[in-house]
Amino acid sequence: QVQLVESGGGLVQAGGSLRLSCVASASTSIFSVSNISWYRQAPGKEREFVGRIYVGRRDYADSVRGRFTISSDNAKSTVYLQMNSLKPEDTAVYYCRLFFKGHLYWGLGTQVTVSP
Repeated sequence: QVQLVESGGGLVQAGGSLRLSCVASASTSIFSVSNISWYRQAPGKEREFVGRIYVGRRDYADSVRGRFTISSDNAKSTVYLQMNSLKPEDTAVYYCRLFFKGHLYWGLGTQVTVSP
């Protein structure tokens, strides 16, 4: 069983930045080869893909590409989501997801609110 804990959310003005963290209770050997993604869910909307990192490869949703960057620190079993040039439409609960050998784990999320 892997637990994921997100942090770093908050209230920011449009154009500002936030960095989210996702800490996994997984060993470095598992974490470093896991597919780790960020998703978000805005009120009244479905959860949507934001980006992922998997053995060094990064993919992003079109809506955040060029503004958001995912990085990882395998020694700390932590993934980061650096969010720049934030827009009000980025307001959502942001979730971390880890996929490893057929097992899928989700964190409880962290709220990001971007004011106009």
